[in-house]
Amino acid sequence: MESAATAVPNKGRPREFCVDAALAAALGVFWSKGYEGASMADLTAAMGITKPSLYAAFGNKEALFHKALDLYEAEKLDYTREALKQPTARAVAEYFMRGAVDAQTSSSGPKGCMGVINSVACGSEAESIKADVIARRSSSQAALVERFERAKREGDLPDHVQVTDLTAYLFALLQGMAVQAGSGATRADLERVVDMSLMMWPGR
Repeated sequence: MESAATAVPNKGRPREFCVDAALAAALGVFWSKGYEGASMADLTAAMGITKPSLYAAFGNKEALFHKALDLYEAEKLDYTREALKQPTARAVAEYFMRGAVDAQTSSSGPKGCMGVINSVACGSEAESIKADVIARRSSSQAALVERFERAKREGDLPDHVQVTDLTAYLFALLQGMAVQAGSGATRADLERVVDMSLMMWPGR
């Protein structure tokens, strides 16, 4: 991604701004307010640019959201990729959940999960946004199913465990934790959820 861009404001000469910083600011707005709750005035104020500058650099509001979601996944969800590398299915699940707690209670952004916020809050005018969030989550679930299938082949998970059900269970936990974090749950509250879930995990 370019670090700076030149856009044409309503009046005067072209103005340069940092695209990365503007996108990070837009991410904060979408994360805290959701797609529909974020107005163009909110976005341009946070990004420090005019509407023409936003359109020139990012396209429309929908295109901006998709770029912001890319940034969110790259910066806030990197733990999910590391989780899949853990040596056991239980370690994978623990890495996922503890990474989620870190992300959901971080002081550097709003509480909760941007994906959950935007998948449950979107109305009819933002169906493509909701579809994108769901598609990304489905891709993550597919990767986790594959990892748990490997664990089952290696004898790390009992034969009776249905991998797709186990994956759905873990994602339900992660989404529930995100909603709780957004509703004011503390880090200690979420850590207790992780500890209890690991006590019931079917593998070593």
